[in-house]
Amino acid sequence: MMPPEPASSLAIVMPVLNEAAGIEAALRALAPLRARGARVVVADGGSADDTLVRARRFGGVEVIEAARGRAAQMNAGALAASGARVLLFLHADTTLPPDADRLIAQALAGGRHVWGRFDVRIAGRPRMLRVVAACMNVRSRWSGIATGDQALFMTRAAFDAVGGFPEQPLMEDIEMSKRLRTLSRPACLRERVITSGRRWESARRLVHHRADVAPALGLLARGLAAGAGAALRMRKQGVHPPNAPRVVVFAKAPLPGRAKTRLIPALGAEGAARLARRMLDHALAQAMAARVGAVELCMSPGPEDAAWHGVELPDRVQCTDQGDGDLGARMARAVHRVTTGPHGHPVLLMGTDCPALTAGIIGEAAAQLARHDAVLVPVADGGYVLLGLRADCPDIFRDMAWSTAVVAAETRRRLAALGLNLWLGPTLNDIDEPADRVHLPSEWEF
Repeated sequence: MMPPEPASSLAIVMPVLNEAAGIEAALRALAPLRARGARVVVADGGSADDTLVRARRFGGVEVIEAARGRAAQMNAGALAASGARVLLFLHADTTLPPDADRLIAQALAGGRHVWGRFDVRIAGRPRMLRVVAACMNVRSRWSGIATGDQALFMTRAAFDAVGGFPEQPLMEDIEMSKRLRTLSRPACLRERVITSGRRWESARRLVHHRADVAPALGLLARGLAAGAGAALRMRKQGVHPPNAPRVVVFAKAPLPGRAKTRLIPALGAEGAARLARRMLDHALAQAMAARVGAVELCMSPGPEDAAWHGVELPDRVQCTDQGDGDLGARMARAVHRVTTGPHGHPVLLMGTDCPALTAGIIGEAAAQLARHDAVLVPVADGGYVLLGLRADCPDIFRDMAWSTAVVAAETRRRLAALGLNLWLGPTLNDIDEPADRVHLPSEWEF
């Protein structure tokens, strides 16, 4: 068997259109692969927002403009990635496994497979999403047909042999799979990519191609697609299912001298306030891009205070007042308000100080909250950046030594003492001290 090709042979092609809210997080998630030599080509199809501007801030990322249409954009990106022996086509709202380059190299080693895809998990709380993902994974394993949400990869030789993606308005991934299937069966990797729940078209594709799979699976997919279309329309209108979690973002007003004060020695009062504002904008963008539920900004001081004058916020973000008391009292108050009453929801509390908290992680936390009593995403200094609860739980906030290295550990101990089962997310880095600036995204100039 031939040894796996090195990561430097891999080019990741990302077709985008109006992805400003999530493009920075999507590219930042690829940093480990880029560090190992993978190329990243962003192919923009004429975005009307500032997707191009944000993408070009990333050093080392190749950004091209192409004719609109995902197939045309992917073909243009593949052409720009000349010299790459392996091509991976990645949607902007899909997150790869951290060792995707190694997995792909192993899958293609030896020549048995010339193309493949990953299993997929759809981020979001509804159980239907897990069933849709399971159908997609089983279907492609049986039929040899894959969807773009599963992160298609192939050798350059295979791409060229089939003439690239057919430039048709829909189902270009299905047709591409059929062409590639004439060269080899796909390598169906069980490691999962995580994709946004917004792409319900995947369920429709299952129905459209149900002849490739068992009739029972096709019937199941038809039923799923009917509900999926309604859910997609609701999400586009900003309407979420009754049991969807509410994302509550805690933030102080980004005022000089009052925001990120521990960074003032390094950045000055104005610089620290600008960074606080940048992190606030980023946190809200990620919370909204996750599309798991309504997003609320819980403000200190309250939204009517002059400190917030001139701070423009997204229209669909509800603004509330943190109120008085220490951080624990304010968080407990928000949890009680969201989770109790006849219209109570699960809640995800998150801060703004961690640029590494992406829409993908928020979506995964929401999905895990459907199966656990609580979810927690810790940070390296001993605190946490996200806490999710399905019910009111005031005891975990009382008499806490906030801003110390014991907060996350003590919170976990209290949850365990209450008999609550916990999903623990990845440990991230937040930005509090001057030394933490090494964890800022490279395109942020502070």
